Amino acid sequence: MLRNIFVGLLMVSVAACSGAADLQDAPAPLGDFRLGHNIVVAPKVVKGPLSRNATEEELTTALQTAIAERFDRYEGKKLYHFGVSVEGYVLAAPGIPLLLAPKSMMFVNISVWDNAANAKMNTKAHKITVLESLDQGPLLGSGYTKSAEEQLKNLSQNVAKSIERYLTKQKAEKGWFTGE
Repeated sequence: MLRNIFVGLLMVSVAACSGAADLQDAPAPLGDFRLGHNIVVAPKVVKGPLSRNATEEELTTALQTAIAERFDRYEGKKLYHFGVSVEGYVLAAPGIPLLLAPKSMMFVNISVWDNAANAKMNTKAHKITVLESLDQGPLLGSGYTKSAEEQLKNLSQNVAKSIERYLTKQKAEKGWFTGE
């Protein structure tokens, strides 16, 4: 039983590795995709309980930077635009080790626009929720090991990676970014 718990924790730790860990690799295949506008807003952002503070500008700048870092690698001929709204966040504060190890998280909505068609590709904004990478282990929260800026960068990179996964899924299921 204990071995199964350990294996489960190990799998969660590996699955939650940094969203930027694969940036040196070739990007996921997205067909004829190139990022045009990368618009990130946070007009109604909600700070979660026991969270460190972050300004609207810090949130939007960190996420815009992470999205650009991931999607500027694509060199397709068709332009697509992102409209991302940061809905909420928690930047973990120090907790009580082994008893309360709060985790950071971010909630965003994304809309994808096709420049040539001048229309949204997803009629309803896609919701994304990410947790921090578990690179410091499940027992010690990032509030002890990382600054608020480091937590925000990590969350932003994880959001950008989640957006890439969403687009890859939409390409496979709905034929997005075919160039037709």
